[in-house]
This record gives sequence, C-alpha cells and structure tokens, in this order.
Amino acid sequence: MFLNHLVLQSNNKKICILVSSLGKGGAERSTGQLSIMLHELGYDVHVVIILNHVDFEYRGTLLNLGDLKDKDDTLSGKWSRYLMLKRFIKAHNFDWIIDNRSRVNVFKEVFFQKFILKSERKIFVVRSFKLDVYFPKPRWFINVLFSKNAQIVAVSSGIKTEIERVFNFKHIDVIYNPIAENTFLPSIHETQSYILFYGRLDDGVKNISLLLEAYKLSELSNNHIHLMIMGEGKDKAYLKKKVLDLGLDGYVIFKTFVSNPLPIVAQAKYVCLTSRLEGFPRVLLESLSVGVPVVSVDCKSGPNEIIIDGFNGLLVENFNAKAISYAMNRFIFDKPLYETCKKNAKRSVEKFSIKKITNDWKQLLEKM
Repeated sequence: MFLNHLVLQSNNKKICILVSSLGKGGAERSTGQLSIMLHELGYDVHVVIILNHVDFEYRGTLLNLGDLKDKDDTLSGKWSRYLMLKRFIKAHNFDWIIDNRSRVNVFKEVFFQKFILKSERKIFVVRSFKLDVYFPKPRWFINVLFSKNAQIVAVSSGIKTEIERVFNFKHIDVIYNPIAENTFLPSIHETQSYILFYGRLDDGVKNISLLLEAYKLSELSNNHIHLMIMGEGKDKAYLKKKVLDLGLDGYVIFKTFVSNPLPIVAQAKYVCLTSRLEGFPRVLLESLSVGVPVVSVDCKSGPNEIIIDGFNGLLVENFNAKAISYAMNRFIFDKPLYETCKKNAKRSVEKFSIKKITNDWKQLLEKM
C-alpha cells in the first residue's frame, strides 16, 4: 500500500464521513479520497451519503441514504431516513464525525447538529470560498449552530483567513486536497490538438462563458487548437448555444463526464480555469501532477496557492477576457515559457502528495 509507513496498529477508532454524494464533483472526489486515506491509517471508516450517486472510489462501510430516498421521498420517507441516521450515529458512537456536506439551510442544520449529529467530536470541512454554502444565514445564528471551539478544516489558506475574518473561529486547520499517486494513464485516441476545461458545468461558479470569450479573442482556433469542455451540469445547453452565438462551432468540443479524466488531461496542451471563486481546485493539482501546465484566473481561493506564475503555469487577472486570451496565446507562441512550465509542473505539486496530506489528517485527529 502507498501509505504503509503511516499505517497505525488497529486502534478501533471509528470515523463517520458525511457527504452529499460520491459522484460528479471535486468535493465528492476529495471525500472518497479522504475515506481511503483514513482507512489506510487503520481507522474504522464509515461513509454516509445523502444522494444516490457513487462514481468515485472510497473505502469503508457505506450507508447510502440516497438509495432509500429514491425509493421513498415522501415526508414519512424523509423522516425514516433521519431516524435511521440518528440510530446509526448513536449505535456506532463515533470518535469523530467529519461533515463534508454543504450547509445552506439554517433550520435543517439546527435539526441536524442538535438532534442527529449530537457528538461533540465533529470536524466541519469547508471546501469553497463562498462561505454561505457552509455557514448558513442569518449570521447571528451561527453561534447556535457552531460553538467557538468548533473544529474546522479549510482546504486553503485563503478560506481559513476569510473564516477568521467573518466568524472569528479559533480552531481552524488548513489541510489541502491531495493528489493521488496513481499516475497510470491508459492511452486514448484524441486526434485534435486541444486545451481543456473540465469540471461541473455551472456557469454561475465556473464562469465557462468567460473562457469561451477569451478563446474567441485568442489565436488558438486560427492555429487549429480546439477547446475541449469536459463535464456535465445544468448549464450545458446554455454553453452550447453560446458556442454557436460566438461562431465557435467546430472549434469547441463537448465531452461527457468521466470518473477518471487523467488520460484526457495528460494529452491536453494545457488546462484552463476561469472560476468566479473556488476552494482548492483539484483540476489544477491533477493537471500539474501529470505534467500539464495550467492557465488560471487568480480567483478566491486556491489558484495562487498552487500556481507560481511563469514557473508551472500562468496566473491571470479574473474577469478579464483579454488578459486570459493573451495568456492562452503565450502558451502557444512562447515555446521556452511553455516548456519551462511543463518541465516544472510535476515537482511543483509534490507538497500536496497523498503521503503529506494523510499525515496532516493523522496529526489533526491525534491532536483532537
């Protein structure tokens, strides 16, 4: 095993990881990876999912409440699931509950935290700079939901700083998303030369419209370099229409979501990210880990903790299509710059190795 040097002797410590699902998102992929890391450390891991999506690998026992939701989503069915979860938490008497869910409904959260998740040993993970997703409004209600001694894990330093500024919590640790060590890349047969965006097609967050506008302004299509957009989401039809409106039909390729994107990532010239905000974007880590440089806007938060401008990628002012198109062109026409960033890509993310991040989780759990 890749973590044998860290494996604890059987200590019977039990961990519950609570997440919306194990499918189609960076937070969900990271949660699956977290279950694997903790399992490799010797903990008795249980994963609870609310929705019936399982695309990513995980370890431990799975309680799939989503399967029950699909069978009976009536009010009585929902109440039965709540009671099942409450009994599950009580029966196992977990040493830690790691809550990876988004938490947007204040009344639902009061019910969850005070009735279902009554354990004092909870860890709240925050995976986005958009704090409203994890700390529901109204702000004055936060003290009812979370004590000042609540243990919080932020996936970037930028998120930690913002939580401290807004809420003045004291116990916040930064534990980054790791990159997996498995770099086996099956061959694929893409004939086009392309740059790549991949992720959830949610334009309100990922701002793929900005990427399309920058691509339109760039010289890439004139040089037979396509833009591939890989993923699924609510704005796929809207983005396809925007491609037509911009006259980019034939230059922009839409590809469906795949659970292992790395073979396609590895053949891209570079990967682009133009989000309005992030947490700690896995797409940048994954791309660099397979030797592919990146062009990213300097959004909050994460990219400036991953990218060293001109060393492993290009960091660009956000919401500026001209600046992004200029960066796109640089990576095509400035060969020495591109080769430098490509050469440095893999070693630039060694500090986010699964070995290092697993040890960070181990130290936090032991501290608690």
